Amino acid sequence: MKKFITLLATVSLLLCTSAFATSAPNRTECIAPAKPGGGFDLTCKLVQISLLETQTIDSPMRVTFMPGGVGAVAYNAIIAQRPAEPGTIVAFSGGSLLNLAQGKFGRYNVNEVRWLASVGTDYGMIAVNYDSPYKNLTDLMAAFKKSPESIVFGAGASIGSQDWMKTALLAKKAGIDPRKMRYVAFEGGGEPITALLGNHIQVVSGDLSETLPYLHGDKIRILAVYAEKRLGGELATIPTAKEQGYDLVWPVIRGFYMGPKVSDEQYQWWVETFQKLQQSAEFKQQRELRGLFEFNMTGKELDDYVKKQVIQYHEMAKSFGLAK
Repeated sequence: MKKFITLLATVSLLLCTSAFATSAPNRTECIAPAKPGGGFDLTCKLVQISLLETQTIDSPMRVTFMPGGVGAVAYNAIIAQRPAEPGTIVAFSGGSLLNLAQGKFGRYNVNEVRWLASVGTDYGMIAVNYDSPYKNLTDLMAAFKKSPESIVFGAGASIGSQDWMKTALLAKKAGIDPRKMRYVAFEGGGEPITALLGNHIQVVSGDLSETLPYLHGDKIRILAVYAEKRLGGELATIPTAKEQGYDLVWPVIRGFYMGPKVSDEQYQWWVETFQKLQQSAEFKQQRELRGLFEFNMTGKELDDYVKKQVIQYHEMAKSFGLAK
C-alpha cells in the first residue's frame, strides 16, 4: 500500500510538471540590431547554429536585421510593437548598454525589457591596413600626437558609442584632447573594415571578433587588443595595449534580451535553454570560432550585471560631457 501511494504521488507530480512545462516556441527569431557582418550578426549566428546542432529546435532560427542607433530601433520596436513574442530574442552588446546609459534609446530605460542571457565576451581592438606605416600602437600614437587631424578613425557607431569611447580613452591616455579626433561613424562593425580596406580611413576602432575573418593574409594588422593580458591560441600574437604602455582594458559582453510582456514560463524556457547551451560542446566550439571568450550569465544574475554596468557607463559618459 505504501509503495502504491508513493507511485501515485510520483505520477501526480509528473502530470503536474508536464501540465505547466513550456515547450519550445513554434517559431524562433533573433534580431540583430545592425546591418549584416558585425558583432550583432555574429551573436545571432552563434545561437542560431548552436540551437540546431544541439537539436533544441526543429527548424532553423530566423535572423532579422534591424539597424539603427546601435540597438535603439530594435529596443523601441520590441517594447512598443512586439513585447510578448515568445520566440523572439534580441542581441545586445556593451555598446547597447553604453547608449542606454546616455539616454540614446529614447524614452525607454534599462528596466523596460527582460534581460535573458550572455553568450560570451569580446575585447576592443584597434587596427590598420596591412600596408599601413604604423606597425604597432606606439607608431600610431606618435603620429597621432604629432598631427591629430591627419589620422581618420572609423567605427561602427556614433560619437559617445563604445567604439568612440575606446578611442577617446586611448587619446586621453596619450594626452590628446578627444575633441580633436577625426572620427567617422558607420552603421555596424562590418562597414568600417570595408572602408579601411578601401583606404577611406586609416584606423578602425572596433571589436576583436569582427576582425577574425581577416586575421590570415595581408589585409589588416591589429595593433592592440584591449585585454588584461594576451589571449590564447592564434590570437596570442596580438599585443595588448597595456604592454605597449597604454593601460586600457575594454571587455565587450554579448548577449540577448526579450520583450517585456513575454510570460514567466516562456522566459524561463529560454533561461534554461541558454544554461544548457552554455555547457554544451557544440556551443563552446561555435563561441570559440567567433573569437568570444566564456562569460556565462542568465536570468536575474544577468539582469543585475546589466543594470550595474549601465550605472558605471553613465558615470564614464558624464566624464566626457556626454550625459547629465
